[in-house]
Amino acid sequence: MPKSDPPASPDDPSEVKQPVRPALLSVLGPGLITGASDDDPSGIATYSQAGAQFGYQLGWTLLITWPLMCAIQEISARVGRVTGRGIAGNLKRHSSLPVLYVLVTLLVAANVINLGADLGAMGAALKLVIGGPQMLYVAVFGLISALMQIFVRYSRYVSVLKWLTLSLFAYVGVALVVHVPWLTVLQGMAFPHIQLKADYLTMVVALLGTTISPYLFFWQAEEEVEDTQERPGARPLQRAPEQAKSEFRRIRWDTYVGMGFSNLVALFIIVTAAATLHVHGVTDIQTSSQAAEALRPVAGPLVFVIFALGIVGTGLLAVPVLAGSAAYAVGEMFGWHVGLARKPHKAKAFYGFLFAAIAAGVIMNVAPIDPIKALFWSAVVNGVVAVPVMAMLMRLASQRKAMGDFTLPLPLKLVGWLATLAMAAAAVGMFATMGKS
Repeated sequence: MPKSDPPASPDDPSEVKQPVRPALLSVLGPGLITGASDDDPSGIATYSQAGAQFGYQLGWTLLITWPLMCAIQEISARVGRVTGRGIAGNLKRHSSLPVLYVLVTLLVAANVINLGADLGAMGAALKLVIGGPQMLYVAVFGLISALMQIFVRYSRYVSVLKWLTLSLFAYVGVALVVHVPWLTVLQGMAFPHIQLKADYLTMVVALLGTTISPYLFFWQAEEEVEDTQERPGARPLQRAPEQAKSEFRRIRWDTYVGMGFSNLVALFIIVTAAATLHVHGVTDIQTSSQAAEALRPVAGPLVFVIFALGIVGTGLLAVPVLAGSAAYAVGEMFGWHVGLARKPHKAKAFYGFLFAAIAAGVIMNVAPIDPIKALFWSAVVNGVVAVPVMAMLMRLASQRKAMGDFTLPLPLKLVGWLATLAMAAAAVGMFATMGKS
Protein backbone atom coordinates (compact mmCIF):
# COMPACT_ATOMS: atom_id res chain seq x y z
CA MET A 1 0.00 0.00 0.00
CA PRO A 2 1.36 3.47 -0.88
CA LYS A 3 1.87 6.03 1.80
CA SER A 4 -1.01 8.44 2.21
CA ASP A 5 1.20 11.49 1.85
CA PRO A 6 4.49 11.94 -0.02
CA PRO A 7 7.56 11.93 2.19
CA ALA A 8 8.55 15.21 3.71
CA SER A 9 11.29 17.14 1.99
CA PRO A 10 14.35 17.87 4.09
CA ASP A 11 14.31 21.40 2.72
CA ASP A 12 12.70 24.14 4.75
CA PRO A 13 9.21 25.01 3.35
CA SER A 14 10.15 28.65 3.14
CA GLU A 15 12.67 27.72 0.47
CA VAL A 16 9.91 27.03 -2.07
CA LYS A 17 10.67 29.83 -4.48
CA GLN A 18 7.46 31.70 -5.18
CA PRO A 19 7.72 35.45 -5.89
CA VAL A 20 5.19 37.79 -4.36
CA ARG A 21 3.91 38.65 -7.85
CA PRO A 22 4.73 35.52 -9.80
CA ALA A 23 5.74 35.92 -13.42
CA LEU A 24 3.06 34.39 -15.61
CA LEU A 25 5.31 31.92 -17.41
CA SER A 26 6.75 30.65 -14.13
CA VAL A 27 3.36 29.64 -12.72
CA LEU A 28 1.83 28.04 -15.82
CA GLY A 29 1.86 24.28 -15.43
CA PRO A 30 -0.92 21.80 -14.57
CA GLY A 31 -3.68 24.30 -15.39
CA LEU A 32 -2.23 25.23 -18.78
CA ILE A 33 -1.63 21.60 -19.76
CA THR A 34 -5.08 20.55 -18.52
CA GLY A 35 -6.83 23.36 -20.38
CA ALA A 36 -4.92 22.78 -23.60
CA SER A 37 -5.54 19.02 -23.48
CA ASP A 38 -9.26 19.78 -23.35
CA ASP A 39 -9.05 20.82 -27.03
CA ASP A 40 -8.13 17.30 -28.11
CA PRO A 41 -9.13 15.77 -31.48
CA SER A 42 -12.38 14.55 -29.90
CA GLY A 43 -13.11 18.06 -28.67
CA ILE A 44 -12.18 19.50 -32.06
CA ALA A 45 -14.71 17.13 -33.64
CA THR A 46 -17.44 18.23 -31.23
CA TYR A 47 -16.68 21.94 -31.68
CA SER A 48 -16.53 21.50 -35.47
CA GLN A 49 -19.83 19.65 -35.43
CA ALA A 50 -21.42 22.42 -33.37
CA GLY A 51 -20.23 25.11 -35.80
CA ALA A 52 -21.16 23.14 -38.91
CA GLN A 53 -24.62 22.17 -37.67
CA PHE A 54 -25.67 25.32 -35.80
CA GLY A 55 -23.45 28.05 -37.21
CA TYR A 56 -22.68 30.74 -34.64
CA GLN A 57 -25.58 29.80 -32.34
CA LEU A 58 -23.56 27.92 -29.71
CA GLY A 59 -20.67 30.30 -29.09
CA TRP A 60 -22.45 31.48 -25.94
CA THR A 61 -21.74 28.14 -24.23
CA LEU A 62 -18.04 29.01 -24.04
CA LEU A 63 -18.79 32.25 -22.20
CA ILE A 64 -20.71 30.22 -19.64
CA THR A 65 -18.22 27.40 -19.33
CA TRP A 66 -15.11 29.52 -18.70
CA PRO A 67 -15.90 30.69 -15.13
CA LEU A 68 -17.54 27.35 -14.30
CA MET A 69 -14.56 25.45 -15.68
CA CYS A 70 -12.12 27.70 -13.81
CA ALA A 71 -13.92 27.09 -10.53
CA ILE A 72 -14.15 23.32 -10.75
CA GLN A 73 -10.54 22.97 -11.97
CA GLU A 74 -9.24 25.27 -9.24
CA ILE A 75 -11.14 23.18 -6.69
CA SER A 76 -9.62 20.00 -8.12
CA ALA A 77 -6.14 21.51 -7.92
CA ARG A 78 -6.73 22.65 -4.35
CA VAL A 79 -7.75 19.15 -3.29
CA GLY A 80 -4.52 17.71 -4.67
CA ARG A 81 -2.29 20.48 -3.32
CA VAL A 82 -3.83 20.52 0.15
CA THR A 83 -4.06 16.78 0.80
CA GLY A 84 -1.20 15.35 -1.26
CA ARG A 85 -3.65 12.86 -2.80
CA GLY A 86 -5.67 12.81 -5.99
CA ILE A 87 -9.46 12.88 -6.20
CA ALA A 88 -9.86 9.09 -6.25
CA GLY A 89 -7.55 8.72 -3.25
CA ASN A 90 -9.57 11.27 -1.30
CA LEU A 91 -12.91 9.79 -2.29
CA LYS A 92 -11.67 6.38 -1.19
CA ARG A 93 -11.03 7.79 2.29
CA HIS A 94 -14.10 9.99 2.62
CA SER A 95 -16.96 8.51 0.55
CA SER A 96 -18.75 5.30 -0.42
CA LEU A 97 -16.51 2.72 -2.11
CA PRO A 98 -19.25 1.30 -4.41
CA VAL A 99 -19.94 4.80 -5.73
CA LEU A 100 -16.21 5.35 -6.29
CA TYR A 101 -15.95 2.07 -8.23
CA VAL A 102 -18.86 3.03 -10.49
CA LEU A 103 -17.52 6.53 -11.18
CA VAL A 104 -13.98 5.35 -11.90
CA THR A 105 -15.32 2.60 -14.19
CA LEU A 106 -17.33 5.15 -16.17
CA LEU A 107 -14.32 7.49 -16.27
CA VAL A 108 -12.09 4.73 -17.65
CA ALA A 109 -14.68 3.70 -20.25
CA ALA A 110 -15.11 7.27 -21.50
CA ASN A 111 -11.34 7.85 -21.49
CA VAL A 112 -10.58 4.72 -23.51
CA ILE A 113 -13.23 5.67 -26.08
CA ASN A 114 -11.69 9.15 -26.28
CA LEU A 115 -8.21 7.64 -26.60
CA GLY A 116 -9.35 5.49 -29.52
CA ALA A 117 -11.05 8.42 -31.20
CA ASP A 118 -8.09 10.75 -30.65
CA LEU A 119 -5.50 8.28 -31.92
CA GLY A 120 -7.70 7.48 -34.93
CA ALA A 121 -8.13 11.18 -35.68
CA MET A 122 -4.38 11.76 -35.45
CA GLY A 123 -3.69 8.90 -37.84
CA ALA A 124 -6.40 10.04 -40.25
CA ALA A 125 -5.14 13.64 -40.18
CA LEU A 126 -1.55 12.64 -40.94
CA LYS A 127 -2.76 10.37 -43.75
CA LEU A 128 -4.70 13.28 -45.26
CA VAL A 129 -1.54 15.39 -45.34
CA ILE A 130 1.17 12.92 -46.39
CA GLY A 131 -0.68 9.73 -47.34
CA GLY A 132 0.38 6.30 -46.12
CA PRO A 133 -1.10 3.69 -43.75
CA GLN A 134 -3.39 5.20 -41.16
CA MET A 135 -3.22 2.26 -38.72
CA LEU A 136 0.57 2.42 -38.68
CA TYR A 137 0.37 6.08 -37.68
CA VAL A 138 -2.18 5.24 -34.97
CA ALA A 139 0.09 2.56 -33.51
CA VAL A 140 3.19 4.79 -33.66
CA PHE A 141 1.42 7.72 -31.98
CA GLY A 142 0.16 5.42 -29.24
CA LEU A 143 3.59 3.85 -28.70
CA ILE A 144 5.36 7.23 -28.58
CA SER A 145 2.89 8.57 -26.01
CA ALA A 146 3.18 5.48 -23.82
CA LEU A 147 6.98 5.30 -23.92
CA MET A 148 7.40 8.99 -23.14
CA GLN A 149 5.14 8.75 -20.10
CA ILE A 150 6.88 5.64 -18.83
CA PHE A 151 10.55 6.40 -19.51
CA VAL A 152 10.98 10.20 -19.75
CA ARG A 153 11.64 11.97 -16.45
CA TYR A 154 8.52 13.71 -15.24
CA SER A 155 9.97 17.24 -15.14
CA ARG A 156 11.20 16.93 -18.74
CA TYR A 157 7.94 15.40 -19.88
CA VAL A 158 5.97 18.30 -18.41
CA SER A 159 8.19 20.68 -20.40
CA VAL A 160 7.34 18.76 -23.58
CA LEU A 161 3.63 19.00 -22.79
CA LYS A 162 3.93 22.76 -22.25
CA TRP A 163 5.55 23.19 -25.67
CA LEU A 164 2.83 21.07 -27.26
CA THR A 165 0.22 23.58 -26.09
CA LEU A 166 1.55 25.85 -28.85
CA SER A 167 -0.06 23.53 -31.40
CA LEU A 168 -3.42 25.05 -30.45
CA PHE A 169 -2.40 28.32 -32.08
CA ALA A 170 -3.00 26.54 -35.39
CA TYR A 171 -6.72 27.06 -34.87
CA VAL A 172 -6.28 30.71 -34.00
CA GLY A 173 -4.40 31.08 -37.29
CA VAL A 174 -7.11 29.25 -39.23
CA ALA A 175 -9.83 31.52 -37.85
CA LEU A 176 -7.81 34.59 -38.82
CA VAL A 177 -7.28 33.32 -42.37
CA VAL A 178 -10.94 32.60 -43.18
CA HIS A 179 -13.58 35.32 -43.28
CA VAL A 180 -15.47 35.43 -39.97
CA PRO A 181 -18.25 37.99 -39.33
CA TRP A 182 -17.12 38.73 -35.80
CA LEU A 183 -19.97 41.14 -35.11
CA THR A 184 -22.44 38.34 -35.78
CA VAL A 185 -20.41 36.02 -33.56
CA LEU A 186 -20.42 38.52 -30.69
CA GLN A 187 -24.12 39.23 -31.07
CA GLY A 188 -24.90 35.51 -30.94
CA MET A 189 -22.82 35.15 -27.78
CA ALA A 190 -24.40 38.15 -26.07
CA PHE A 191 -27.99 37.41 -27.13
CA PRO A 192 -28.23 33.64 -27.68
CA HIS A 193 -31.24 32.03 -29.27
CA ILE A 194 -31.70 28.90 -27.18
CA GLN A 195 -33.76 26.10 -28.72
CA LEU A 196 -35.58 23.57 -26.55
CA LYS A 197 -35.08 20.78 -29.06
CA ALA A 198 -33.41 17.41 -28.62
CA ASP A 199 -30.60 17.91 -31.15
CA TYR A 200 -29.77 21.39 -29.83
CA LEU A 201 -29.76 20.37 -26.15
CA THR A 202 -27.84 17.18 -26.88
CA MET A 203 -25.20 19.30 -28.58
CA VAL A 204 -25.13 21.64 -25.57
CA VAL A 205 -24.53 18.66 -23.27
CA ALA A 206 -21.85 17.34 -25.64
CA LEU A 207 -20.12 20.75 -25.61
CA LEU A 208 -20.32 20.92 -21.83
CA GLY A 209 -19.13 17.32 -21.58
CA THR A 210 -16.13 17.88 -23.83
CA THR A 211 -15.30 21.18 -22.09
CA ILE A 212 -15.96 20.25 -18.44
CA SER A 213 -14.83 16.62 -18.39
CA PRO A 214 -14.16 14.40 -15.36
CA TYR A 215 -10.73 13.32 -16.62
CA LEU A 216 -9.60 16.95 -16.38
CA PHE A 217 -10.51 17.07 -12.68
CA PHE A 218 -8.53 13.92 -11.90
CA TRP A 219 -5.52 15.00 -13.97
CA GLN A 220 -5.06 18.48 -12.53
CA ALA A 221 -5.42 17.25 -8.94
CA GLU A 222 -2.81 14.56 -9.54
CA GLU A 223 -0.39 16.99 -11.19
CA GLU A 224 -0.51 19.11 -8.04
CA VAL A 225 0.36 15.97 -6.08
CA GLU A 226 3.27 15.31 -8.46
CA ASP A 227 4.42 18.90 -7.94
CA THR A 228 4.68 18.39 -4.19
CA GLN A 229 6.96 15.43 -4.84
CA GLU A 230 9.13 16.98 -7.56
CA ARG A 231 9.59 20.63 -6.55
CA PRO A 232 12.23 21.14 -3.85
CA GLY A 233 10.67 22.15 -0.55
CA ALA A 234 7.06 21.78 -1.73
CA ARG A 235 4.75 19.77 0.50
CA PRO A 236 0.98 19.22 0.87
CA LEU A 237 -0.52 22.29 2.49
CA GLN A 238 -1.91 20.29 5.39
CA ARG A 239 1.73 19.72 6.35
CA ALA A 240 3.08 23.11 5.24
CA PRO A 241 0.27 25.66 5.73
CA GLU A 242 2.71 28.58 5.42
CA GLN A 243 2.91 27.84 1.68
CA ALA A 244 -0.84 28.23 1.18
CA LYS A 245 -1.04 31.88 0.14
CA SER A 246 1.54 31.67 -2.64
CA GLU A 247 0.40 28.23 -3.80
CA PHE A 248 -3.26 29.19 -4.08
CA ARG A 249 -2.23 32.31 -6.03
CA ARG A 250 -0.17 30.18 -8.41
CA ILE A 251 -3.02 27.68 -8.86
CA ARG A 252 -5.48 30.48 -9.59
CA TRP A 253 -3.29 32.14 -12.24
CA ASP A 254 -2.41 28.81 -13.82
CA THR A 255 -6.02 27.61 -13.93
CA TYR A 256 -7.64 30.81 -15.16
CA VAL A 257 -5.12 31.31 -17.96
CA GLY A 258 -5.19 27.64 -18.97
CA MET A 259 -8.99 27.44 -19.09
CA GLY A 260 -9.25 30.79 -20.86
CA PHE A 261 -6.80 29.60 -23.51
CA SER A 262 -8.79 26.39 -23.91
CA ASN A 263 -12.13 28.15 -24.36
CA LEU A 264 -10.73 30.76 -26.72
CA VAL A 265 -9.34 28.06 -29.00
CA ALA A 266 -12.66 26.19 -28.83
CA LEU A 267 -14.45 29.36 -29.92
CA PHE A 268 -12.09 29.76 -32.88
CA ILE A 269 -12.82 26.18 -33.95
CA ILE A 270 -16.60 26.70 -33.75
CA VAL A 271 -16.54 29.95 -35.72
CA THR A 272 -14.16 28.51 -38.31
CA ALA A 273 -16.54 25.60 -38.94
CA ALA A 274 -19.50 27.98 -39.02
CA ALA A 275 -17.82 30.44 -41.39
CA THR A 276 -16.62 27.80 -43.84
CA LEU A 277 -18.70 24.63 -43.55
CA HIS A 278 -22.08 25.85 -42.29
CA VAL A 279 -22.35 28.69 -44.80
CA HIS A 280 -21.63 26.23 -47.62
CA GLY A 281 -24.29 23.78 -46.44
CA VAL A 282 -21.84 21.25 -44.96
CA THR A 283 -23.60 20.45 -41.69
CA ASP A 284 -22.80 16.77 -41.06
CA ILE A 285 -19.26 16.80 -39.61
CA GLN A 286 -18.63 14.06 -37.06
CA THR A 287 -14.84 13.71 -36.76
CA SER A 288 -11.98 16.19 -36.70
CA SER A 289 -10.42 14.63 -39.81
CA GLN A 290 -13.73 15.02 -41.64
CA ALA A 291 -13.69 18.68 -40.65
CA ALA A 292 -10.16 19.09 -42.00
CA GLU A 293 -11.03 17.35 -45.27
CA ALA A 294 -14.22 19.37 -45.69
CA LEU A 295 -12.24 22.60 -45.24
CA ARG A 296 -9.99 21.90 -48.24
CA PRO A 297 -12.48 22.74 -51.03
CA VAL A 298 -14.13 25.66 -49.20
CA ALA A 299 -11.15 27.30 -47.44
CA GLY A 300 -8.12 26.24 -49.48
CA PRO A 301 -5.16 23.88 -49.02
CA LEU A 302 -3.28 26.08 -46.50
CA VAL A 303 -6.18 26.13 -44.04
CA PHE A 304 -6.64 22.39 -44.56
CA VAL A 305 -2.99 21.58 -43.77
CA ILE A 306 -2.86 23.84 -40.68
CA PHE A 307 -6.10 22.39 -39.33
CA ALA A 308 -4.98 18.79 -39.97
CA LEU A 309 -1.52 19.17 -38.41
CA GLY A 310 -3.12 20.88 -35.43
CA ILE A 311 -5.07 17.66 -34.83
CA VAL A 312 -1.80 15.73 -34.55
CA GLY A 313 -0.27 18.24 -32.15
CA THR A 314 -3.29 18.44 -29.87
CA GLY A 315 -3.57 14.65 -29.88
CA LEU A 316 0.02 14.26 -28.69
CA LEU A 317 -0.91 16.52 -25.78
CA ALA A 318 -4.27 14.91 -24.97
CA VAL A 319 -3.40 11.19 -25.17
CA PRO A 320 -1.11 11.22 -22.10
CA VAL A 321 -3.66 13.23 -20.12
CA LEU A 322 -6.48 10.78 -20.94
CA ALA A 323 -4.38 7.70 -20.22
CA GLY A 324 -2.70 9.24 -17.20
CA SER A 325 -5.92 10.41 -15.52
CA ALA A 326 -7.43 6.93 -15.91
CA ALA A 327 -4.30 5.27 -14.48
CA TYR A 328 -4.18 7.69 -11.54
CA ALA A 329 -7.86 7.07 -10.69
CA VAL A 330 -7.62 3.28 -10.93
CA GLY A 331 -4.30 3.21 -9.09
CA GLU A 332 -5.55 5.25 -6.15
CA MET A 333 -8.77 3.26 -6.03
CA PHE A 334 -6.82 -0.02 -5.67
CA GLY A 335 -4.03 1.40 -3.52
CA TRP A 336 -1.22 1.08 -6.06
CA HIS A 337 1.94 3.15 -6.11
CA VAL A 338 1.07 5.87 -8.63
CA GLY A 339 2.85 8.80 -10.25
CA LEU A 340 4.62 9.73 -13.46
CA ALA A 341 7.58 10.84 -11.35
CA ARG A 342 8.10 7.24 -10.18
CA LYS A 343 10.51 4.88 -11.88
CA PRO A 344 8.75 2.17 -13.94
CA HIS A 345 9.85 -0.64 -11.61
CA LYS A 346 8.46 1.30 -8.63
CA ALA A 347 4.92 1.57 -10.09
CA LYS A 348 4.49 -1.44 -12.34
CA ALA A 349 0.70 -1.70 -12.00
CA PHE A 350 0.21 2.03 -12.60
CA TYR A 351 2.34 2.10 -15.75
CA GLY A 352 0.91 -1.22 -16.88
CA PHE A 353 -2.62 0.15 -16.74
CA LEU A 354 -1.52 3.34 -18.52
CA PHE A 355 0.02 1.30 -21.32
CA ALA A 356 -3.07 -0.95 -21.47
CA ALA A 357 -5.39 2.05 -21.79
CA ILE A 358 -3.43 3.41 -24.75
CA ALA A 359 -3.24 -0.08 -26.30
CA ALA A 360 -7.03 -0.39 -25.95
CA GLY A 361 -7.39 2.94 -27.73
CA VAL A 362 -5.22 1.66 -30.58
CA ILE A 363 -7.19 -1.60 -30.82
CA MET A 364 -10.45 0.34 -30.97
CA ASN A 365 -9.40 1.54 -34.40
CA VAL A 366 -9.53 -1.99 -35.81
CA ALA A 367 -12.56 -3.17 -33.80
CA PRO A 368 -16.07 -3.19 -35.35
CA ILE A 369 -17.10 -0.10 -33.37
CA ASP A 370 -18.61 2.96 -34.99
CA PRO A 371 -15.99 5.59 -33.99
CA ILE A 372 -18.22 8.51 -34.93
CA LYS A 373 -21.09 7.50 -32.65
CA ALA A 374 -18.68 6.41 -29.91
CA LEU A 375 -16.92 9.77 -30.04
CA PHE A 376 -20.02 11.92 -29.80
CA TRP A 377 -21.71 9.84 -27.13
CA SER A 378 -18.54 9.68 -25.05
CA ALA A 379 -18.78 13.48 -24.83
CA VAL A 380 -22.41 13.14 -23.77
CA VAL A 381 -21.47 10.47 -21.21
CA ASN A 382 -18.75 12.76 -19.87
CA GLY A 383 -21.33 15.51 -19.49
CA VAL A 384 -23.63 13.22 -17.52
CA VAL A 385 -20.94 11.50 -15.42
CA ALA A 386 -19.44 14.88 -14.54
CA VAL A 387 -22.52 15.73 -12.44
CA PRO A 388 -22.06 13.15 -9.64
CA VAL A 389 -18.27 13.53 -9.80
CA MET A 390 -18.57 17.30 -9.37
CA ALA A 391 -21.10 16.91 -6.56
CA MET A 392 -18.80 14.55 -4.68
CA LEU A 393 -15.80 16.80 -5.35
CA MET A 394 -17.67 19.82 -3.97
CA ARG A 395 -18.69 17.88 -0.89
CA LEU A 396 -15.14 16.64 -0.37
CA ALA A 397 -13.55 20.08 -0.78
CA SER A 398 -15.98 21.54 1.77
CA GLN A 399 -15.23 18.99 4.52
CA ARG A 400 -12.80 19.86 7.29
CA LYS A 401 -11.99 16.18 7.80
CA ALA A 402 -10.59 16.10 4.27
CA MET A 403 -9.27 19.65 3.79
CA GLY A 404 -8.48 20.73 7.34
CA ASP A 405 -8.23 24.51 7.54
CA PHE A 406 -8.33 24.83 3.73
CA THR A 407 -11.98 24.19 2.98
CA LEU A 408 -13.34 26.20 0.06
CA PRO A 409 -13.91 29.94 0.45
CA LEU A 410 -17.55 30.92 -0.03
CA PRO A 411 -17.22 32.56 -3.51
CA LEU A 412 -15.42 29.55 -4.95
CA LYS A 413 -17.89 27.18 -3.31
CA LEU A 414 -20.85 29.07 -4.83
CA VAL A 415 -19.42 29.03 -8.36
CA GLY A 416 -18.46 25.36 -8.00
CA TRP A 417 -22.01 24.39 -7.06
CA LEU A 418 -23.32 26.61 -9.86
CA ALA A 419 -21.14 24.66 -12.31
CA THR A 420 -22.53 21.39 -10.93
CA LEU A 421 -26.13 22.61 -11.24
CA ALA A 422 -25.51 23.87 -14.80
CA MET A 423 -24.20 20.46 -15.86
CA ALA A 424 -27.16 18.75 -14.18
CA ALA A 425 -29.67 21.09 -15.84
CA ALA A 426 -28.16 20.49 -19.28
CA ALA A 427 -28.28 16.72 -18.78
CA VAL A 428 -31.91 16.82 -17.59
CA GLY A 429 -32.86 19.01 -20.54
CA MET A 430 -31.27 16.57 -22.96
CA PHE A 431 -33.10 13.56 -21.51
CA ALA A 432 -36.40 15.47 -21.30
CA THR A 433 -36.34 16.28 -25.01
CA MET A 434 -35.11 12.95 -26.31
CA GLY A 435 -37.53 11.49 -28.83
CA LYS A 436 -39.09 14.88 -29.52
CA SER A 437 -38.67 16.71 -32.78
